[in-house]
Amino acid sequence: MTATPHLLQRIGITLPIIQAPMTGSDTPRLAAAVSRAGGLGSLGCGARSPAAMREAAAEVRGMTDRPFAMNLFVLENPAPEPAEVQAALQRLAPLYARFDLPLTPPARWCQDFDAQWQALLELRPAVASFTFGLLSAAQVEQLHRAGCLVVGTATTVAEALAWQNVGADAVVASGVEGGGHRGTFLAHTADDWTASQIGTMALVPACVDALSIPVIAAGGIMDGRGIAAALALGAQAAQLGTAFLACPESALVPAWREALAQAQGSDTRLTRAFSGRWARGIVNAAMRELGPEEDALPAYPIQNALMGPVRKAAAAAGDGGRMALWAGQGVGASRVLPARELVEVLEKEWRAA
Repeated sequence: MTATPHLLQRIGITLPIIQAPMTGSDTPRLAAAVSRAGGLGSLGCGARSPAAMREAAAEVRGMTDRPFAMNLFVLENPAPEPAEVQAALQRLAPLYARFDLPLTPPARWCQDFDAQWQALLELRPAVASFTFGLLSAAQVEQLHRAGCLVVGTATTVAEALAWQNVGADAVVASGVEGGGHRGTFLAHTADDWTASQIGTMALVPACVDALSIPVIAAGGIMDGRGIAAALALGAQAAQLGTAFLACPESALVPAWREALAQAQGSDTRLTRAFSGRWARGIVNAAMRELGPEEDALPAYPIQNALMGPVRKAAAAAGDGGRMALWAGQGVGASRVLPARELVEVLEKEWRAA
């Protein structure tokens, strides 16, 4: 199908390189460095309060006048039954005890999406991207009136078409190789979730063939060869997450950096242990301990909030066995480079390929 004008021109960037939004792992310094280098830096705002969103956006704008993206999780505030919460807490009791944490539920399960939405409209980033759900056509039009390009995340062609149908400007085709959370939102059963685990090489061309809007490839892309491959499949840009995790500008704690440096792709797998939503990370003790009960764990964001104190305590203690060590299957190709230098290397590799 005929594509709209090239995505890079619409965003105002020169390189087909997008730093993935990585909630809890990215920083304003990382986003600004990527944008200054000619790519598109991103702020993962799924866990940021509206005040933190404003602060992060101001920091980026204080470092660069180049375009950047802000990403939100499309979520409703859950209302779990008390019995479900107590059962989940009991499963986590050994982990809470390990760090002397009180076995009590959190004050809230997630950030309020409506409040984040209002902050996003106020901040008017060049690109507003979304994961875990689907906006309405009216919401997309609100963002367009605010001057934002809208990018949705899809793990199947059906999800990509859903984003196109509400007026999105582009879609991230997110392959199962990628690190962190799956963006799947049309799955309702375990079988649906399994069916959405499509590799990047299969998903990208299928989306390109089905859509009339630009496709961004994501999942397992670590170097310029991967970017060239994505463009050869018809994508207009490549989104890299794990490749930027090792940059000194990211927010990784030492234990996570150490695990990243030692891991290979065969060391990662999908898990619901840390958040209640399928996500890819480096296998560790918590994944092994909770793995047998994964099907019984509550859904995101309940499990995510209940594991929050454990993740925080483990990070403070340097305990990589109980942290969420998100990483994609390309982790073995990680390079410890400043973000600007990494973008320059990626560009050279891409042009050579």
